[in-house]
Amino acid sequence: MGIFSRSNDTTATATTAVSPDLAALTGDYTIDPAHTTIGFVARHAMVTNVKGGFQEFSGTLHLDGTDPSNSTASLDVVMDSIDTGNADRDGHLKSADFFRTDEFPTMTFRSTKAEALGGDDYRITGDLTILGTTRPITIDLEFNGAAKDPFGNERVGFEGKAEILRSEWGLTWNAALETGGVLVSDKIKLNFDISAIRNA
Repeated sequence: MGIFSRSNDTTATATTAVSPDLAALTGDYTIDPAHTTIGFVARHAMVTNVKGGFQEFSGTLHLDGTDPSNSTASLDVVMDSIDTGNADRDGHLKSADFFRTDEFPTMTFRSTKAEALGGDDYRITGDLTILGTTRPITIDLEFNGAAKDPFGNERVGFEGKAEILRSEWGLTWNAALETGGVLVSDKIKLNFDISAIRNA
């Protein structure tokens, strides 16, 4: 995962924005689940979007400001923590039709490549494992800055997005609509808002 310097106009707030050089951000970080969102969007019945996310996960980052291509990311998601705001739908997603959470309790991501695209934009490629199937995925990232919070934690923030075809991981359940099309889209949009704290 790449990192870079961003200049910020600092104002008198509880969190002080900083503009470190690249080398100063080099280090190991732990993703803060209380301030991180891992979400997804699926098209439902061909007419609307259903949004959801995961409430339990853990992850780490290694940022290399001298050579961003050496940066890495790791993420483990508890599949039973899926939340779409509807208990019946969540139960269906946990069932054998979809994630089979009893058999496959965790979804994992392990980075294999990081690229600097210029400006604030970076790209990370890695292996996403769902239902025991591992396939590559590419996530486009924007670095949101670095800050020290009121508790002395050094934080970095990223926004990311990706698209996958769920069928490539064996998630093939669907139902045909009388008007044509299917109930659940194959294409799933993934969204990440990540806050990570530098390890002591």
